[in-house]
Amino acid sequence: MMLNKAQMKQSLLAALLWLPLFAPGLALAESERIHEYMLDNGMKVLVKEDHRSPVVVSQVWYRVGASDEYGGITGVSHVLEHMMFKGTKAHGPGEFSRIIAENGGRENAFTGKDYTAYFQTLEKSRLEVSFEMEADRMRNLLLPPEEFEKEVKVVMEERRMRTEDNPQALTYEQFNATAFFSSPYHQPIIGWMNDLENLEVADLRRWYERYYAPNNAILVVAGDVEPDEVLGLARKHFGPLKPSELDASKPREEYPQSGVRSIEVKAPAQLPYLLMGYKVPVIRTAQPDWEPYALEVLAGVLDGGNASRLQRQLVRQQELAASVGAGYSPISRYDELFTIEATPARGVRIEDLERAIGKQIQRLHTKLISDEELKRVKAQVVASKVYQQDSLFYQAMELGMLETTGVGWRVGQDYEARIDEVTPEQVRTVARKYLVEEGLTIAQLVPLKQNGEVRDATH
Repeated sequence: MMLNKAQMKQSLLAALLWLPLFAPGLALAESERIHEYMLDNGMKVLVKEDHRSPVVVSQVWYRVGASDEYGGITGVSHVLEHMMFKGTKAHGPGEFSRIIAENGGRENAFTGKDYTAYFQTLEKSRLEVSFEMEADRMRNLLLPPEEFEKEVKVVMEERRMRTEDNPQALTYEQFNATAFFSSPYHQPIIGWMNDLENLEVADLRRWYERYYAPNNAILVVAGDVEPDEVLGLARKHFGPLKPSELDASKPREEYPQSGVRSIEVKAPAQLPYLLMGYKVPVIRTAQPDWEPYALEVLAGVLDGGNASRLQRQLVRQQELAASVGAGYSPISRYDELFTIEATPARGVRIEDLERAIGKQIQRLHTKLISDEELKRVKAQVVASKVYQQDSLFYQAMELGMLETTGVGWRVGQDYEARIDEVTPEQVRTVARKYLVEEGLTIAQLVPLKQNGEVRDATH
């Protein structure tokens, strides 16, 4: 019998429930395939061998993102990402993408809160093409004013389409801005519209000259490569580049919250939407250091597939929610949010759904999760890790995220072992400590009709 991918994942999960959750030999083998180098100009190079197919993923990560921005220039990191494809003296606008395509490759880029990254996927013999192009635009970008004027308008239209005309995305943006006061996570990655309207090419030039330098960059290569050969190519193309003078970033910790924060967002929409977020630490900030792993397990208890508590209790049994989920990301530079999002079922008031979620949280405060439930969640974590390793892109991305957020790639090698050490008592401890009203922010989307009247979502 041939299984589809979902069935294969379920079979793997069932098998893992009967196996030890951490095999030290496997993690050791993976770490031995990762090679770390440092060029004389301060650029870190990470190479991960994976010889299953003659393909290579090359990524250049810069330790700069939206969390480095300040009022007046929000969105500058993302706009600069767009401008990185607009040419150098050696390569005109659009030529980077054309050359990669001619060599049978794919390329793109993305901006996050703590990083900006550029990547290519190529046949392994074409890796040097990627290095030559990335090294050129790392220090030689032209930033033509006429290209900037066009591209900033593209970003503004992107903001209109993806945020302002998307009621759930708009709610999420205002939710973050309410949850965080002094943390730079207060501001959206795409930037506030007023800042985009007043952004100047000189702002991008200053940003580029300060942050786009080898000593603020990490080169990550994953695939069918020999590490020494990759290092030789990196020295050839990136080695001659001059470093920048980088000032240490000022700490921007979040001001302590002392009670529930709550907002309503009224926007044209068909259905209401609920967001709840609790302030929590991440791997980089947590004390004691086991807390993020217990929070990961806690997220799996609430939202780890059809057997999870929120799905089972609120969607199938009580029929209060049409959809519900929980999420937490432990890999960030600053403290994050443990989020729960939900859409009420037809005829259900959003206040009733919020109370039902609160009862599930209180249950975690008072009663230990069962050994069986804990084992299921841990097995899901391992299964997810196994499937993620099928992707060369993900393997490289994991290393880049860990490095640019200041966590360090070696911490990632211990992830499954740290998850396996989590106890029911630790899950209850983090629930009691962090899933409390003192750190809670709630956002509610109130759907409007096209004429501006509030839509009655209970009918």
